[in-house]
Amino acid sequence: MALCLALMAGGPAAQVALPDDRFTLTWIHSIEKVEWQEDWRVAKTGLTGLEARIKGSGAGMEPPAFARLERGWYRWPMPPETRPRLILARSEFAADHRLCVKGECRSLSHYVGGVDSVILEPCHAP
Repeated sequence: MALCLALMAGGPAAQVALPDDRFTLTWIHSIEKVEWQEDWRVAKTGLTGLEARIKGSGAGMEPPAFARLERGWYRWPMPPETRPRLILARSEFAADHRLCVKGECRSLSHYVGGVDSVILEPCHAP
């Protein structure tokens, strides 16, 4: 399976091969400056969140009550709902999201450039 990335405003698009149909999104909270990570699985029907982690807590990013603290990270399972796509807002004033596949991480701008919002969805053959 592959993950397709495209700018909301149009322009270049990219496909990222996912050997095990999984990827991780990471970003730094723009105000609290704390790292956030989410693991996702891709299927033909959409994207399913697996686990979320944050390196601390603060304004607008409190972990849920059932999160567990392990080696400095709050960890919890994400709701098992499949979404057709993710839309990630981006800004020139905050660090870009990073897409990690098998431990290798690259910024979204590496794939699609710019700072416009990015759509992530399963790639479907034309």
